[in-house]
Amino acid sequence: MSSILSTPVSVRFHEALAYASAIHATQARKGSQIPYISHLIAVSGIVWEAGGDEAEAIAGLLHDGPEDQGGLECLADIRQRFGDRVGNIVEHCSDTFATPKPPWPERKRAYAESLRHADKSTLLVSIADKLHNARATVSDLRDAENPATVWGKFSATREQTIWNYNTLLDAYQSGTPDARRVPLVKQLRSAVDEMEQFA
Repeated sequence: MSSILSTPVSVRFHEALAYASAIHATQARKGSQIPYISHLIAVSGIVWEAGGDEAEAIAGLLHDGPEDQGGLECLADIRQRFGDRVGNIVEHCSDTFATPKPPWPERKRAYAESLRHADKSTLLVSIADKLHNARATVSDLRDAENPATVWGKFSATREQTIWNYNTLLDAYQSGTPDARRVPLVKQLRSAVDEMEQFA
């Protein structure tokens, strides 16, 4: 049964949802025909449900915009439309703005290291993103006749993918303390443990 919010969701959140939907309109989830906006809505939902505030939930909607759809120009537009706090979270949740992107292992190692010094809001949005990705991968692995077809969707190998999640988990556990993140770390650990069972 629902109840009434003491502070209603603002127009700014609805604008962010429309903005995210527009800039990712032609993008699908990796190896599928699922609209990419489904991931962004899910990440924002994880943030809300973990106790995040509206700015963090907005950053959840927008966290992939600059990295996938326009780089620093997109980041500047997000800052102008949604404020510096949202812009800072989005910036620090992006692993690169370079084109072409640096090599995958170098990029992921640098991103995980940056999270060790990140603020609570960045860490919350980042782990929500990785948790949703991990859940989707585990679901695909459970349903696949051959797990190799799932691992083949990614630019990284199975071993690299699992290494990356474990490196991120170390960063989430050692980063700026935040009680909101504790259950998400446990959920991500569980997902990665299950992921490792599929060769």
